[in-house]
Order: sequence, then structure tokens, then C-alpha cells
Amino acid sequence: MGSYSVFALVKNAFSHHAGWERAWRDAAPKAEYDVVIIGAGGHGLATAYYLAKEHGITNVAVIEKGWLGGGNTGRNTTIIRSNYLWDESAALYEKSLQLYEGLSQDLNYNIMFSQRGVLNLAHNLSDVREAQRRTNALRLNGIDSEWLDAEGVREFCPILDISRTARYPVLGGTLQRRGGTARHDAVAWGLARAASARGVDIIQNCEVTGIRRAGGKVVGVETAKGFIGAKKVGIVTAGHSSVLAQMAGFRLPIESHPLQALVSEPVKPVIDCVVMSNAVHVYVSQSDKGELVIGAGIDTFTGYGQRGSFHMIEHQMGALLELFPVFSRLRMLRQWGGIVDVCPDASPIISKTPVDNLFINCGWGTGGFKATPGSGFVFAHTIATGEPHPLNAPFALDRFTTGHLIDEHGAAAVAH
Repeated sequence: MGSYSVFALVKNAFSHHAGWERAWRDAAPKAEYDVVIIGAGGHGLATAYYLAKEHGITNVAVIEKGWLGGGNTGRNTTIIRSNYLWDESAALYEKSLQLYEGLSQDLNYNIMFSQRGVLNLAHNLSDVREAQRRTNALRLNGIDSEWLDAEGVREFCPILDISRTARYPVLGGTLQRRGGTARHDAVAWGLARAASARGVDIIQNCEVTGIRRAGGKVVGVETAKGFIGAKKVGIVTAGHSSVLAQMAGFRLPIESHPLQALVSEPVKPVIDCVVMSNAVHVYVSQSDKGELVIGAGIDTFTGYGQRGSFHMIEHQMGALLELFPVFSRLRMLRQWGGIVDVCPDASPIISKTPVDNLFINCGWGTGGFKATPGSGFVFAHTIATGEPHPLNAPFALDRFTTGHLIDEHGAAAVAH
């Protein structure tokens, strides 16, 4: 590194970022927009970006009650994969994975996407049958997936305990090598910068307090910064979707639950993939800083508290040590919680609503981050055209009255 670069680093370190160019414009709200997106998380920002890029709609505002990416986008465990069972889910998540594979180049922003592989373990015969069924279904859809026997699992992740004396013997596992992780805040920042550059207004600290309707049609939103008119409105507020829907006068078949994760003290590289176990109910990867990122299932008690619970922490640690005895001396640094919307069939809603020109994107449960670009891509199409994209047509709100459910509880049995 040259002396100039060293000097620049030292100068910026002591300047507290003074004079740094903003990554996106700090916009003041206009009186009216063609589209208002409620929620500046990954999905909302991706929707705005693809509205501008794919459909030429740039008179768009993204409204956020707090700070950009401060909700569930900043409270997840960053895992990306497309290994879902049903055709409808597989197609949507595969589209998202494909977009992730080119997102850094598309946004000209490094999202730190790492295709380190996602390994799902099988511990009993039922696990094996379900895993092999899922592998076959994915391959029929042209999506990469492979079955590893126990020895193959050991070769791929040597620190796993696959001994026959283990409480949960590892009989094998499915592997999606294209799966992996990305930096969650980088995804949000990159999308925000790219959307802003195309003319989208991003308005933070602007809580929506009401959704105004006239003649059965949405006409705008009431906010902490006054009324903002809108020809179309998209709700993308994971965790609080039912609250916004109630403002608009309809109900959603959704429950909100806390989902917690935690990280360990940083250690040298020890695990270079993502390992998940539905039966033992834990999953783990290692961040670029060396921390183990550890998660489990949702807290079954409904609520909006962004915190964990002691019984979940105890369960996570017990499950982790069953699979990785080598981690027994690690100290945990911190834990956090996010809020997830969960539908009865564990699949999302990306749909028109009973209110004309009001659209909703919600119900991703524990699968939201991995779907970010794909979700935004199809939701932008739905808002722009007024009709669903073929990829999200099966995820309409009316499926809960027609009975055409997409039951992905198997894929969402462990939070990720």
C-alpha cells in the first residue's frame, strides 16, 4: 500500500467520515408519487430498484419509520439458498439466487456474496427419505442439489461429529454448493444507492400512521411527515405486515414471532460452509470477522419484541454442541431478535389486496433474506403492471380461500 493510501486511511479515520459523499440522497417527501413503498428493508429497496431499472418507474418513494435496513434485514443470519421442495417455491428462490450471483456487478457494490455451500443434515431414516426426495425434486427443476452419505458429509465439513455413538448420528445430508451467505447490510446499502441513483427517494424516520383510501382505492399514506399522495402503494414491512393491513381495512392470515440468533467470540477460520439440522434444530456458519453465527427456530410465543429468550439460547447451545463438540469452550458475545411474519403454509404472500392499487409482500417467515432480489423483482412487476409475474402468481392472498396452499414447512422447519 502506497504512502498516499495510508495517509488517506489515517485522515478518514480521524475525520469521523467528514466530507464523505452520501451513498444515497437524503430526500424530503414530495406531495405525490407514482408509487410509495412502505418499508426500507431489503425487499422494499429491491422493489424500488427494479421498478426503476426494469419498468422505468422512478417517481418512487421508499418510506421507513426508522433507519434504512434497521429491521429484519439487519437482524438475520445472511444465509442464501434455493433448495425448496415445491415447484413454485423452487422457481422463486432460484430466481433470487441467480440474481444474487450477479448482484455485486449489477449494483457496482460488493455485497460480499460467498457461495460456500449449504449442507442440510439427515439424522434418521425419515430425514434421509425427505432429503433424497427434495434432492430429486430440485434436480428435476434444473436446480443444483446433491446427496452426500455420512463419509461425504465428513469430507465436506470435517469438524462435524459423525460418530455412531453421537446422540444424533449423521446419516448423510443434502448439499447445495451454490448456496452460501452475503453481507446483509451491504445488500441493503447497495440496493439503496442504486435505487437513489435512478431517482428513487428514500425517506427515513417517517413512520406511516395510516393508509388513506377513497372509493375503494388507495390514494396515499399518512406519515409522521404529513400526507403523501400515491397512485400505488406497496407494503413491505416484515414483522408488522398485519398492522399495516389493518390500517388499510383488511386482515392477513399471519402470525408474528420473534426469531433470535447469536454470535460467538471471533476465532480463526474453522468452518467454511453453512451447516443446518432440522432434527437437532440449529444452524451455523462463520462470518468474515471469525464469529460463529448461530440460529435456531422461532419463539412460538407471538409478539413484536426484538429480543431472544433464555430457553431458546439454552436449546441452541445444546444442539450446537451435539453436532460440534469442538465448540464447547467458545464464549457467546451477543444475541438479537427479529420479527418474522409466518403464514399457515410457511410460504409468502406477494399479491394484490382487496384495496385497489394497494399491494402487499409479506409472510416470508424465516426465508426473507435469501429471497431479497427475487422478491423485489417480482413485486416490482406486480406493482408496475397490476398483475403478478408468473413466478409469484401462486403466492396470491386468495390462496387461503381457494385452498391452493404451498406447504413449505419442511424447508422452514429450522429458521434460517
